[in-house]
Formats: sequence, structure tokens, C-alpha cells
Amino acid sequence: MLIAVDIGNTNIVIGFIDGDDIIGTYRLTTSTRRTSDEYAMMLSTFMGMSHVDPDDVDDVIISSVVPKVMYAFRSSIKKFLDLEPIIVGPGVKCGINVRVDDPKTVGADRIADCAGAYFLYGGPVLVIDFGTATTYDYVDETGTFCAGVISTGLESGASSLWSHTAQLPEVEITKPDTILATGTKTAMQAGLYYQYLGGVEYTINRFRREIGHDFKVVATGGLGNVFYGDTDSIDVYDRQLIFKGLAIIYAKIQAQKNAQRNARGRGRRR
Repeated sequence: MLIAVDIGNTNIVIGFIDGDDIIGTYRLTTSTRRTSDEYAMMLSTFMGMSHVDPDDVDDVIISSVVPKVMYAFRSSIKKFLDLEPIIVGPGVKCGINVRVDDPKTVGADRIADCAGAYFLYGGPVLVIDFGTATTYDYVDETGTFCAGVISTGLESGASSLWSHTAQLPEVEITKPDTILATGTKTAMQAGLYYQYLGGVEYTINRFRREIGHDFKVVATGGLGNVFYGDTDSIDVYDRQLIFKGLAIIYAKIQAQKNAQRNARGRGRRR
């Protein structure tokens, strides 16, 4: 059993992976004020809900973009499971060759998404993650992360709209029945939805224009499903992509460790 954890700016998502099956996923709000005991209690609760015994857990792998959370969360894993978690970051062989100006600045979640998309759906591929920020990451046919775009997330942009205008209410982010809105609420929903969708489609087309050839587009993130099915620009929506990517990275790390052990064994026999 593998526990895969993605610590994001808004939420921490946890998945329990048994072989090729994701048997349970859970989400909690990211907070820098929680203690290791609180995280351990939450993890214990989630494991109980998925009928996972602590003795069944072989390893924990974590991608994180929130350093302030890591000490407490990492300590909770050590306390509760007596395991040292694997942290995705520089030096970890993930199967994706990051070739940008400063590879260390690319978020671990983006690398995990790219690994999942490339090894499951093939390359070249553009990976779009609709999260707190919306990211577009291009991986070529050789598995090289070549370029990426970071833009405002839909929820972040919507929050800015109603928090900076005195008479506009907070509205649900959803696809409206029509762009011909006749009320303030529906006008906001239509504006948010169609302006954002247009930006997504233009960004994808711009990638195609500058790269010069076609590629697959794989989307993930909680809000990805809002747009999937309403545009021909997205080929695949995979809500569980981050967990699949972390599982692929974990398998590659284990394969590398096994190869190193075998090499040492051959060396001793000589």
C-alpha cells in the first residue's frame, strides 16, 4: 500500500493506492498552524474510512508547494506510521527531464502531473492543472519538460471580482445556461466562465502555433471538469492524475533502488 500526498496552497489531497487501484481519496484545507498530532489524527481517520491498517502501508510519497507545512506533516508520518516519507523534489528520478531556466523552481505537483500524463497518455503532451493557479506544462515526445505557463486560477480570479466590487455578490462558479444573461448573478457566471474558457483555448492554440506541431492535451484539477466536454481543445480529463503521477514516480524510485542493490550484489560476488 502506498499513500500519495499532494500539499497545495489551498488543499492537501491524500490518496491510498493499492497496486494499480486508488481505493480512497481525501481532501483537507491547507493550514500552517496544524500540529503533527492533528495531521496524524486526520490521517488515521482517513485510513479507517478506507479500511487501511497502518501495517499495510509500505511507503508514503509527498509532493508539496507549501514548505511551512512540511515539518509538521512529515513528523506525523514518522510518528503514526514509523516511515520516512519520500519527498518529490530536486535529485529525485521521476522520468521527466526538466529543461527550463531554473528546474528547482518548478513545483513538485507539476512534475508529478507531467509524469502521470506522459507515461499514461504519451507525449508530446500539454498538461493543464486547474487549481489555485492554472498551470500549462509542455512535455515533448522524449519526456522533456520544455516550457510552462502559470496563470490566475478561476476561483482566485472570481474572488478578486467580488471582493473588489461593492455591489457584486459571491456566486457559484458554474457553466451558465446561456451567455445572454439577464441578471447580475448569471451575468457574472457567464463572464467568468466564457472569458476563462476563451483564455484556456487561446493558450492551447498559442502553444500549438509556437511549437509547430500537434500534441495531446490532458487536464486535471478540481475545476478541470467544469470545462471538459465544452471544448474540443482538451482531449482527456483525469481528476486523479496527481496520484497516478506520484505512483509512477514511486515505482521508478523503487526500480532504481533495486537496480543499485543488484549492482552491489554482483560487485560482491566478483
